[in-house]
Amino acid sequence: MNYHIVTYGCQMNLHESEKIAGILRSVGYEKEVPLEEADIIVFNTCCIRENAENHAFGNIGALKKLKRQKKGLIIAVGGCMAQEPGKVKVLQEKFPFIDIIFGTHNLAELASLIERKKSEKRVVSLYEDRRETEDGAQPCRTSYPNAWVNITYGCNNFCTYCIVPYVRGREKSRSAAVILDEVRGLVKEGYKEITLLGQNVNSYRDGDVDFPALLDMVASVEGDFRLRFMTSHPKDFSARLVAVMKKHDKILNLLHLPAQSGSTRILRLMNRRYTREEYLEKVALLKREIPEAEITTDLIVAFPTETEEEFEETLSLVKEADFASAFTFIYSPRTGTEAAKMEGRISDEVAKDRITRLVACVNENTRRKSEKYVGREIEVLCEDFDEKRGLYLGREPLGRMGYFASDTNCIGEFVRMKVTRANGVSLYGDKIETR
Repeated sequence: MNYHIVTYGCQMNLHESEKIAGILRSVGYEKEVPLEEADIIVFNTCCIRENAENHAFGNIGALKKLKRQKKGLIIAVGGCMAQEPGKVKVLQEKFPFIDIIFGTHNLAELASLIERKKSEKRVVSLYEDRRETEDGAQPCRTSYPNAWVNITYGCNNFCTYCIVPYVRGREKSRSAAVILDEVRGLVKEGYKEITLLGQNVNSYRDGDVDFPALLDMVASVEGDFRLRFMTSHPKDFSARLVAVMKKHDKILNLLHLPAQSGSTRILRLMNRRYTREEYLEKVALLKREIPEAEITTDLIVAFPTETEEEFEETLSLVKEADFASAFTFIYSPRTGTEAAKMEGRISDEVAKDRITRLVACVNENTRRKSEKYVGREIEVLCEDFDEKRGLYLGREPLGRMGYFASDTNCIGEFVRMKVTRANGVSLYGDKIETR
């Protein structure tokens, strides 16, 4: 028996799909295969934006014929969309051929749900909140030489546009000792880059251990590896965290710090709990202590009541904060959130115009910063081979992807390359040496 996993959404979902793969292998599924060849298909869904839901609905619906043709095929739907209030009923009504529905809090029970399916027509299992910080699921990691390590689950911030607290539950931190054991094990196995994950890593707390303390501990683990973390909420970003980043060479000087808007009024409506000025003060703190540091961000346009002047404040923030890149979005109302109840919706025409202008502004920053790399030597961690380009690829410390030719397999090695050309966030060059 074999499996196929369809993943939507963030790094958290990607890592949870690794856990799903580990569970499936533990109960006899041998390997991941193309969708049409699988004996079980698992959708790990996202509901942050409406288009993510629509995409999932479309792909689930397309399996109706395959389900009818292939006897014994199991279709399971889990993740954030399944956890969203009212969505189980929608899934059951639209797709009666779904066999298993599970949520974000009981992923580790998938093995028992598959066993239950042998005697039940349909299995539905959801918890209101995560019962334990350790779910016991052992991931089948697919991202070598990179590895994700969860440090928190859930979120307590309740930004008015965001459904995450409703589908991921209240924030819970894993034990620092367990996290350190996991990191040590990954380094021993040869992983070269560790990314600490959480909806808001900055609010991590295990007894007296807060996030700066945890980051210091992880960075002190012996071994040749790089360390990243995401995502940082600006309201909790501190001088102590910057000091730890500055202390350790292992910690990469790339910070993902979602701003969401450049307007203080809009930020207040979003319940972000900082002003434009406070955000820029944190940016200045980082750049003052670590001048070479780069910042990436998330930005939303067309939030309810956003004026043209307030949108232009977001454009000016891109330039003033000097973002290296940004994930940009048109506001998407999510049922159950406070923003979905707000009046003053922005027309589709205006929203599309604003996102186009914002993307152009961000891209100009990205182009300008990348072109400065031409002629320089950089070190990338080789992650994969791009068969279409015929080139190896890997990220340099500040997140840009470097492409280079090599006669030998470099995956998992640190490669020194000289940049000859830049294209957006991608850099192209010649391999000099490996280590």
